[in-house]
Amino acid sequence: MPRTYFSEDHEWIDVEGDIGMIGITDHAQDQLGDIVFLELPEVGTSFAKGDELAVVESVKAASEVYAPVSGEVVEINELLKDNPDAVNKDAEGDGWFVKLALGNVTELGDLMDADAYKALVDSQN
Repeated sequence: MPRTYFSEDHEWIDVEGDIGMIGITDHAQDQLGDIVFLELPEVGTSFAKGDELAVVESVKAASEVYAPVSGEVVEINELLKDNPDAVNKDAEGDGWFVKLALGNVTELGDLMDADAYKALVDSQN
């Protein structure tokens, strides 16, 4: 079973136990350009799969980030409050957005593994 999953909306989730760390993919960051502001949820906020989780503002546009699975926010990446450009530098690492306590692990089955996500991105280019 893969540990990192990807959504068609270009979010990733890295799962460890019943916690999922979520961010946007390198591809999404590249499409957005320089990120200048992030609106992240509060710890304790619950989301259903597909709910708007965060808003990313870049020099090009504002874009919504959706919850790839349902769950409750247990941590936000405090680094991003003062340094949203961390997403530009390492979107799939230090630029993570939130950690969710997973509400329904079976929802992970609706997401893609790395190979399927790469095929999706390649098909859009």
